[in-house]
Amino acid sequence: MLSLRDLQLKRRLDALVANSDRDRIRESDPVSIVHRYGDPLDQEVVGLVAALLAFGNISAAQRSIEFALAPLGSHPAQTLRSSELSWEKPLETFVHRIYRAEHLIHLLRSVREVLRTHGSLQALFLSHYLSRASLRDALACFASDLRGSADSRGIRHLLSDPGRGSACKRWMLYLRWMIRRADGVDLGIWDLPPSMLFIPVDVHVSRIACNLGLTRRSDPSWKTSEEITTFLRTFDPNDPVKYDVAICHFGVSGKCPSRRSEPICSQCDLQSVCQQWRRSRSKKKQAR
Repeated sequence: MLSLRDLQLKRRLDALVANSDRDRIRESDPVSIVHRYGDPLDQEVVGLVAALLAFGNISAAQRSIEFALAPLGSHPAQTLRSSELSWEKPLETFVHRIYRAEHLIHLLRSVREVLRTHGSLQALFLSHYLSRASLRDALACFASDLRGSADSRGIRHLLSDPGRGSACKRWMLYLRWMIRRADGVDLGIWDLPPSMLFIPVDVHVSRIACNLGLTRRSDPSWKTSEEITTFLRTFDPNDPVKYDVAICHFGVSGKCPSRRSEPICSQCDLQSVCQQWRRSRSKKKQAR
C-alpha cells in the first residue's frame, strides 16, 4: 500500500503525464523522424539509428540522423536487405560527435545482416530475451551481435554494453519507442510487455528523480535506472516507464531548472512533492 506522500506523488505524476502535449514533445524529439515511416520494419531500423545518435544537442542530433538515413531512401529496411551498397559512399563524410563514417557504416552493415538472417531486429532481440534471465543480459547480447568483432572506441560508445554498468540511456530509449503502446510518441511495434522496460536515465531524469525521491542515487547508471523503475512500478506495474516522457521533457523544457529558481520553482506543478524544494524552504526557515 502506498503512503500518503507516495499517493500524492503518484497523482502529481499522473497529472503531468495526462497534461503532456505529446504532439509538441514528439516534434521536438528525434522520435519524430521515426514517425515519418509507415512500415514497422522501417520504423525499427530508423528507430535504432535515431536512438543511438540521440545525444548532445538535439538539433544537431536530428540533422545527423537525417543525414545518416537519406541514402537509405523511403524504405530503409528494403534498401539494406538488397545486394546494392550504393548507400555507403554518401555516408563517407558523416560526423556526429565522436562518431565517424566507419562507425555508422558498421552499424548499418550489422543491421543488414540481422535483417537477412533473422528477418527483423525484433526477432533477434526476442530470441535473446526469451533465452536470458534479464533484460540487461538480453540487451547485452543484442548489442554484442551488432558490434561483432569491431572494437574501436566509437563502436563501443555507439553500441554500448549494459554489462559495464552505464544506464545505456539510448538503448532504453529505443526499447521504449519500440515496445510501449502507441501514444503519439512511442510506437508500440514490438510484441513485448512494457512492464519489462527500464526508464532511460540522463542528467535531466536523474536530477528530477532525486528531487522527487524516486532514487537516492545521483549518478546516471544502470543501478539508478533500476531504482527509479522499481519505485515507478509501485505506481503502475504494467507500464512503469510511461512517466519518462513527461519527466524528461519537464527538465529539458526548463520547467525544472538545474538550480533552484524562486520564480520558476514557486510556480511548479510538482512543488508540493519536490524534496529539493522542501529542503531549501527548511534551510531558509532555520536561517531566520
